[in-house]
Amino acid sequence: MDLKQIESFVRVAELGSFTRAAVALGIAQPLLSRHVRQLEVEHRQTFLLRNGRGVTPTEAGLVLLAHGRGLLHQVALAREELGASRGGLAGHVSMGFPPSLSKLITVPLVHAFQRQLPQAQLTLTEGFSVSMYEGLRAGRLDLAVLYNPPMSPDLEMSTLHEEELLLIASEQCKWHNPGVTLKSSMALASLSALPLILPSRPNAFRLLIDSEMMRIGCKPNIVLEVDGLNAILELVKVGLGYATLPSYTLSNYTKPHPFTTHNIHTPKLTSQLMLVWSSRRPMTATHKEALRLTREVVSQAVHDPTA
Repeated sequence: MDLKQIESFVRVAELGSFTRAAVALGIAQPLLSRHVRQLEVEHRQTFLLRNGRGVTPTEAGLVLLAHGRGLLHQVALAREELGASRGGLAGHVSMGFPPSLSKLITVPLVHAFQRQLPQAQLTLTEGFSVSMYEGLRAGRLDLAVLYNPPMSPDLEMSTLHEEELLLIASEQCKWHNPGVTLKSSMALASLSALPLILPSRPNAFRLLIDSEMMRIGCKPNIVLEVDGLNAILELVKVGLGYATLPSYTLSNYTKPHPFTTHNIHTPKLTSQLMLVWSSRRPMTATHKEALRLTREVVSQAVHDPTA
């Protein structure tokens, strides 16, 4: 029984697709199929049922999947212990996070890894929460920081921070929209009368705004869709519209004083920032330490973005 064959089978069984497994493992799909087929021929059993939607493990496949996961976990542990004998935890950690956190956490996170996990290799990926969520399920990511991820039996989640979205305006907005009166606290329905500059879907903030406004029977008046928080704030600064974002996003802007912030109520727009990892893949000591470091760095960044 070859370790590469076991790894190929486990990943296909977990992801339910030869195509997704080939991408996750970084190998050609014909080679992946050959690995699985060699296992089946060697043991004279069918481990996967192929259908139009993908593959599912047979009863024998489920047995092999349980043992295969254990074998791969033991190999990972052995590699880590060998790395520890050279002076520290080793291995590879792939992590995803949304663009709104990029400037806040990239540098402190890399510094934390260099101090605490100097023997480990870190890969960082930036993208929307939807793509990061799929990356976790497909095995391309070991962990990710996501906004408002849907619950899934495939994933474990830990809340890092809850943040209310605010209406962000500037003095120039008054000149461009003279009939608008802003209060310190604004009903969500009143935002439908304002020209809003929002990220495009599937940005997590945009999805939250759309769904909550739809729930109360109104919709946002979007004058511009911009996928870049600093660009949105620049446009708000010159009065071309209003933004609806967490307060810590202003820390990405070098001079936050031109802006005013206004609470939103009835309902509030509460965004949850979650640390997410796969429940189907055993956690190594390196991954557990990476979780701890990420939780520490992200929590400090969003609670004290000026630090």
